[in-house]
Amino acid sequence: MFNKKQDVKDEQELSNSSNIIGKGTVLSGDIETYGNIRIEGKIVGNMKTKSKAACGHSSHIEGNILAQNAEIAGHVTGKVEVSELLILKPSAVINGDIITNKLIVESGATFNGGCKMGVTIKEIRIGDQSEGHSPIRKAE
Repeated sequence: MFNKKQDVKDEQELSNSSNIIGKGTVLSGDIETYGNIRIEGKIVGNMKTKSKAACGHSSHIEGNILAQNAEIAGHVTGKVEVSELLILKPSAVINGDIITNKLIVESGATFNGGCKMGVTIKEIRIGDQSEGHSPIRKAE
């Protein structure tokens, strides 16, 4: 019982962290974080966060995005799964499917793929390899 309370406290502290992949940076591999993440560079791999993912104008992501909330202004080639709110800025270009609860598409954003909204989903798990990269599923 004591360990479970400590684990919850540790996870809350981790979710307050912020990560930045700066412009001109190229990262090959998957990223998993409890905290917020801002991307201005290029990622070749999947990104997963229990918090907010912000992809700036200069961002290029070749892989799937899994986040609680996301704001995208750059280019994404892959599936975008967001448990709460996804915002596509005017400069956003998405080539892939979107699964989200709520979606805001600003004038000028480009989206090529399928979209599923209002989906009730399970919690995002960090460090859990047993479910692969798609732990978001319909609740039963």
